[in-house]
Amino acid sequence: MKTSTRLIAAIIAVLVVTATMSLISTASNVDAQEVTPYPSREKTISVSGMASSSVKPDQLNINFGVETQEKTAKEALDSNSIQMNTVISAIKQAGISESEISTSSFNIYPVYESYEDKLTGRWTQEIVGYGVSNIVTVQTVKLDSAASIIDNAVNSGVNRVDSVYFSLASTTQQKLKDDLLEKAIINAKIRAEKALKPLDYQIIGVKYVSLDEFVVPYPAPLYKGAVMDMAESRAPTPVFSSDQEISTSAQVVFIIGSN
Repeated sequence: MKTSTRLIAAIIAVLVVTATMSLISTASNVDAQEVTPYPSREKTISVSGMASSSVKPDQLNINFGVETQEKTAKEALDSNSIQMNTVISAIKQAGISESEISTSSFNIYPVYESYEDKLTGRWTQEIVGYGVSNIVTVQTVKLDSAASIIDNAVNSGVNRVDSVYFSLASTTQQKLKDDLLEKAIINAKIRAEKALKPLDYQIIGVKYVSLDEFVVPYPAPLYKGAVMDMAESRAPTPVFSSDQEISTSAQVVFIIGSN
């Protein structure tokens, strides 16, 4: 009887210890859940912000040059140099300084002529001369000088006008970029606040910010045919600038909480 009593007591003791350990384990799990890092429970909202501005260009860009062809490379180069020196002098008379003129490309190349061999019937090529192409770029803030620069250049020997367009100087672009990025982020915050208001939530932090590229549309330039036709006419070449629409955007992930 005593043995049975002792056995029952031992079993009860084991059951009590097991139940106690189970409760401790459960409590530990609850505590562990309560101290789970905050980010795993954070609520977020992702919003994109936009900003744009219409600005007047402050830089004139003109690409033009002289192409010559002669029997030898030296003759073509000498001829090209003479004509280009005359052109440079002419555009300087339009108020352009030497620092505003740069060479964008310079090429010397053989000129081939194709003919059919009467004996074999095969087409072949032979060098009949050499060509030289010297293209320069005028980059200036004197926007009103576009017409006189083109007219002076063509009248002094330019036989190739690649493009004429207005753009923004690098310093202007950087200033606009800084201003618009700030406005884009503010726009994203305003949009997020409006979306959260009916939900009774508020912004309590920022998790992520992504800034998109600053978009400056490349203006449609006047190309060789159009510019040459205008420059070769008797009337002064009309060239007008127009405002450019600049834009940027930002993607912001806000951390939110209830009011």
